[in-house]
Amino acid sequence: MQLPESTDVFVIGGGPAGLAAAIAARRRGLSVTVADPERPPVDKACGEGIMPDGLAAARELGIELEAEGQPFQGIRFCQGKDAVKADFPLGRGFGIRRTHLHGILIEHAECAGVRLAWGTRVTSIGERRVFTVAGATEAQWIVGADGGNSAVRTWAGLNASGRDRRRFGFRRHYPVAPWSPYMELHWGEDCQLYITPTGAREICVVVISGNSRLRLDQALARFPAVAERLGGVSPSTPERGSLSVSRRLDRVARGRVALIGDASGSVDAITGEGICLLFQQAQALAGALLEGNLALYEVRHREIGRRPARMAALMLLLDRHARLRRRTIRALSAHPALFSRLLSMHVEENSLVPYFLNTLSLGWRLLTL
Repeated sequence: MQLPESTDVFVIGGGPAGLAAAIAARRRGLSVTVADPERPPVDKACGEGIMPDGLAAARELGIELEAEGQPFQGIRFCQGKDAVKADFPLGRGFGIRRTHLHGILIEHAECAGVRLAWGTRVTSIGERRVFTVAGATEAQWIVGADGGNSAVRTWAGLNASGRDRRRFGFRRHYPVAPWSPYMELHWGEDCQLYITPTGAREICVVVISGNSRLRLDQALARFPAVAERLGGVSPSTPERGSLSVSRRLDRVARGRVALIGDASGSVDAITGEGICLLFQQAQALAGALLEGNLALYEVRHREIGRRPARMAALMLLLDRHARLRRRTIRALSAHPALFSRLLSMHVEENSLVPYFLNTLSLGWRLLTL
């Protein structure tokens, strides 16, 4: 489409984060243009599971996702012969193909009146101006939603980071009926395997590790129980890889530029909270834009990220220390109520108090094993 001469908000990046930001801003009456060099649907290797808090955040944007995916009722941890499971305290999670989710968000953005400029590359930004291969557009606000390697972040001088740890993920889909009503996380010595139901006869399988050379075929050989479940079935999609980055930026806004989604920092994919974060960030950003005060977004962005960052730190600690991980999963298996409290804290609680109380309780259980 032809770019407008001016817009209230210009979003650079048309993935889920950019579309969520656009929808939230339009719901507040702002004119919005989105530009992306790709053409939909845009895919990304991820676990494709959306937790109940992510569904609630989408609902606040007027987006109902429950009817669009395959439900799962909780989380199951597996380590060798030990396993523990817990149901979500409220609601269910849903597995949704990334391309399907992208299509849903595009439809909502179009219905909201967002201008979508696919196949349009942004070349630079000014104080209130966005330059693209198709020309320049005046913008009151510029939103960088262009991913972990964000050019907008560089142009705005927002690259300063307090943490930057990378792991590698690879994903495939298999035409196999889900064998469990849970999203499963299988722990290995140097990797994790995620199994998410995405359809009545389809599962999404992802391996994440610090080894960029570890692929799914190699990983599955380390998890014979999962390999047996797959029964030699050929995958229905090719293997796709992506980075899982733990990154906390010093700032996510400057002047009239704000960042959202992976461009604004990220937590490791081990938490499964990426989609929830971007929906919550979109709401916070839209409110700040309406108020004309991006400092409000800075504060809220930090608040939104605290809970998943705490959980990521705990789970990555288990990833790094095999003995601690084995003892922890045995302790949780012996005391499943504690795992239920940890899961409840992950998808509901924001206070530091439950986090420390549950961590202390887990530590005591480990000492008494």
